[in-house]
Amino acid sequence: MLGSFVLLWICICLLLFFFLKFNRPQNFPPGPQPIPIFGNLLHLSLGNPMKDLEKEALVTRAADFAGRPQDLMVNHVTEGKGVILMDYGSSWKEHRRFALMTLKNFGLGKQSMEERILGEISHIIAPLAKSVGKSMNPQVLFHNAASNIICLVLFGSRYDYNDEFLKTFVKLYTENAKIANGPWAMKAFQNAICCKQMSLGLVTQHKETRIPGEPRDFIDCYLDELEKRGDDGSSFSEAQLIMYILDLHFAGTDTTSNTLLTAFLYLMTHPEIQGLFALFSNADIEKVSFYYYSCSSCRLFLKKKERCQQEIDTVLEGKEHASFEDRHRMPYTQAGTLIIPNLTSVLSEEGQWKYPHDFNPLNFLNEQGEFTKPEAFMPFSAGPRMCLGEGLARMELFLIMVTLLRRFKFVWPEDAGEPDYTPVFGVTLSPKPYRLGVRLRGN
Repeated sequence: MLGSFVLLWICICLLLFFFLKFNRPQNFPPGPQPIPIFGNLLHLSLGNPMKDLEKEALVTRAADFAGRPQDLMVNHVTEGKGVILMDYGSSWKEHRRFALMTLKNFGLGKQSMEERILGEISHIIAPLAKSVGKSMNPQVLFHNAASNIICLVLFGSRYDYNDEFLKTFVKLYTENAKIANGPWAMKAFQNAICCKQMSLGLVTQHKETRIPGEPRDFIDCYLDELEKRGDDGSSFSEAQLIMYILDLHFAGTDTTSNTLLTAFLYLMTHPEIQGLFALFSNADIEKVSFYYYSCSSCRLFLKKKERCQQEIDTVLEGKEHASFEDRHRMPYTQAGTLIIPNLTSVLSEEGQWKYPHDFNPLNFLNEQGEFTKPEAFMPFSAGPRMCLGEGLARMELFLIMVTLLRRFKFVWPEDAGEPDYTPVFGVTLSPKPYRLGVRLRGN
């Protein structure tokens, strides 16, 4: 009798435990009732809704998901200014419009910008030509080139690769891109202070040498706009300008350079694709442009389970945090909820790509051999937070790669061992340091 009583109480306690454990919390998203022990495991669908969910969050309901978390570290570094980590609002919209208009006025997508990039490419070719028959470290080379191209737009000047100003900026940017996500983040504050001081020096120099109404670069345009607005209570200010040019300089340097580093890593280890592209680029440069750009900006980053993503805009490593407002369609989601759209998963979704885990340009060709852009191809993100410098990045990647591959053949050094595609994590993903074997390409 006692045993039956104890067994009954055990059963009642277990039922109460499972009821309380699996009872849906208040404001919890609707869904099927969990099964004791198994939970919702048996309800999981084998289909992958990631692409549709990403599109809904970043495009269809873009305004709801366009915010940025305002934590203590971010606010301490940015002071609520800039463009990358600024929260979605009137100030962000105002400055994004200004940047788009200014970049367009300074030749973004035009022949004048192409000439600037080609001019910088000549400075990339020089050290490569000296390394023919040998190998060299391309890490700093591509960072210097990408930094100089955006410097021409922002500051109206380029810097020699041995210039301390350029070397310091690149060093601080690359350090912060890695340590900001780790336990050594305290140094990121010191680096940010150094960057701000250097930017302040540039702004001060422009204020002393500018001619109002005759802008030479982005800083001059911003100072003209600031002077025109006066004390109208807008969000335009010198403090905002300093953080703004830092954001644009960092974004234009780190993402493009890491894309190039990853691209040439894969090209060295896939000589058949490198040769095919070199053949196409000599035959029809217009036809191959977007076709190969697509490969280099996204598919070059996918090899087995080692992936790199560029949003760019990273393009922020696929870890773009977005807060969004309460909506009657989603009453269980509170304002300020952090959402992490995993863009990398979309770039390797099996239902969207012919070869989802391989570096294969056929991912972008249809049955007739014509270029087709998969809907899941979002290397620059989507919606209002789409990369500001997408047009510049496309032009840089294409012109640099086409020009270098027409002149040089890049090979994996014989004494370098097996190539390691495992990315180094940080604000952006980058390949591990490697040596670039350089050879002259035949006619």
